Amino acid sequence: MATLSALLWEGCTPVFADIDPDTLCLAPEAVEEALDVHPDVAGLLPVHVYGNACDVNRLERLCIERGLTCMYDAAHAFGSTLNGHTLLEFGNYAACSFHATKLFHTVEGGCLVTHSIEDQRRVELLRAFGHIGDEHLTLGINAKMSELHAAMGLCLLPLLAENIRLREEICTRYDALLTSTAARGRLRRPRLASGLSYNYAYYPIIFEDETQLLRVKTALEAKHIHPRRYFYPALTELSYLPPVSRVRCPQAEDLARRVLCLPLYAELTPEQVENISDIVLRQL
Repeated sequence: MATLSALLWEGCTPVFADIDPDTLCLAPEAVEEALDVHPDVAGLLPVHVYGNACDVNRLERLCIERGLTCMYDAAHAFGSTLNGHTLLEFGNYAACSFHATKLFHTVEGGCLVTHSIEDQRRVELLRAFGHIGDEHLTLGINAKMSELHAAMGLCLLPLLAENIRLREEICTRYDALLTSTAARGRLRRPRLASGLSYNYAYYPIIFEDETQLLRVKTALEAKHIHPRRYFYPALTELSYLPPVSRVRCPQAEDLARRVLCLPLYAELTPEQVENISDIVLRQL
């Protein structure tokens, strides 16, 4: 939602492509189809959904072939690596969120990773009113991170590795409980990219249908447990899209109705995980 809102706010016209139903990330073949219909597209904005890696090789090859800029929405991806490389290394740019709900945060804010000195200097200029000292060079805004927010990030950064380790243990416990015989065929998890070292930012589960999801969500909330429908609704179903953006993405629209993220934070106890899992299983 935040990514789409930024595009619309700036007067851009988004063109959507469907997702891979296994990874939930952008499907390269769907991108090719969209580019054939809209050859005037200026760039590609894939999302590393839940911190899982897009098919970066195929997507970036498409961008090179078609002369497109590739900017990754890496809001969830801080701490995930692919074959030893941080996901922030890929593309021309990568935008990362440091909002308070993220694995690593500065309460609010984020970062934009560039891969050339020229781009770095331009971004630094744009975020500081477009001037250096008394020299006013271009239009810019105040997009600098405050010292207070930066200090919060510096305090939390040394805890990142341990946070990921604890979250991995919790996810492993969820997996053991929710892939039981009782749940087999009724629940599934997104497939992680080959070569991915995951950051365990989220624990999404995919239900057979929306009715099942809503039954589980209601049962959890009755016990004051708060899962999240992350992401719902599908962006293509929003009423305020421009006409050219109102295309069908059947996989994304279907999965948006069936995905639920269970509670996941480092302090979650084994007993709490068992209780949450038991509630989920009893509603299947």
